[in-house]
Amino acid sequence: MSSPLQRRVRDWIAAPAYPWVTGGVVTAGAVAELIVIPAGVTTTVGVLVSAASLMWRRSFPPIAVLTVAAGLLGFAGDVNLYVSIMVSGLIGCYCLGRRRVLHPALTVAGGALGAVCVNLVHINTWSRMELPVPALWEKGSLSLFAESFLLTVVVFGAVMMGDAVRSREETRTERHLAQARMIAMERQQAAEAERAAIARELHDIVSHSVSMIAVQAESATYTTPGLTPEARDGFQQIAATARSSMAELRRLLGVLRTSQGEVVLTAPQPTLDHLGELVEQHRAVGGVAELRITGERVPLPAAWELSAYRITQEALTNARKHAPGARTVVEVDYGAGRLLTLRVRDDGPGRGAGSGPGAGHGLTGMRERAALVGGRLSAGAGPDGGFLVEAELPWGSG
Repeated sequence: MSSPLQRRVRDWIAAPAYPWVTGGVVTAGAVAELIVIPAGVTTTVGVLVSAASLMWRRSFPPIAVLTVAAGLLGFAGDVNLYVSIMVSGLIGCYCLGRRRVLHPALTVAGGALGAVCVNLVHINTWSRMELPVPALWEKGSLSLFAESFLLTVVVFGAVMMGDAVRSREETRTERHLAQARMIAMERQQAAEAERAAIARELHDIVSHSVSMIAVQAESATYTTPGLTPEARDGFQQIAATARSSMAELRRLLGVLRTSQGEVVLTAPQPTLDHLGELVEQHRAVGGVAELRITGERVPLPAAWELSAYRITQEALTNARKHAPGARTVVEVDYGAGRLLTLRVRDDGPGRGAGSGPGAGHGLTGMRERAALVGGRLSAGAGPDGGFLVEAELPWGSG
């Protein structure tokens, strides 16, 4: 987890004023350096353009090409290497890699070519200064190109650093999007499961009862002797109302049983045997999870198996949402006395005020599932930090 100081630094770098402030500081330093160490027209223009262009590097990243080119031009015009040229050149190369203005290989190749050109200009300058400079391609002449080699290494390092930062941010963004998609999918599946459960209850209980009312009311007109015309009409009206209710119920089931809901209705309900798959899904979106099972695996009634699975699923979802990157441990204990104990704990920073009793639909839903099978569930800070969800689900007398 990042410290408050790191977060403040990131926020400052991300601020719109950051390139203007840093570019202005480098430009002011370049002016001061030129006053102390005067240079020719070519070097002066190169130093100032290279420094000043940094102010537009975020709003118009291709200007970093001008930054590097002007810096090389300023260095070629004088044998002295100004500090402002080094700073602006490094920032420009980093920006070219960070913003992918060109492919990194092309950027490095261009920088290497510029470094060789600067080196050749300096070799010509050294020869005019009557320094002992060997002729090109003679013995000892390769040492003259050490300058271009060092410049190429510096360009390569700055460009690769920018490209590495860009790749890391793209990976982080993709991971966050994958987590968001996973959470959205789980929420959609939970909603579809609830719709399917409602449809199943309506079909299996309410629909059956209403159909029985219609049959019994209609048959009563033929099986009950001595009915008055008014009573016979009353039974017929009851039967007609029941049939009308059945038609409305079928339309309601058609709304609930969407194409996705049908899959939920026909697919087998998950059990504790599917916890391994659930943990793997958590890992697939960047989470760190471990499954620990103690005791002898005992097949539980369907309601207990489903409740335990859903509680674990919701706890993992909360861990991804509130403690991304934290290590999560899922413990399942088939204890004595027909007691199933579930523990889902992470080493994140905790949930804060929103994790208290009754807070959040997720915790409420988990408590309701535990209570549905006669169990209990607690959620809060763990004894060793992080967050702990613990459920005890008794499934029979000992």
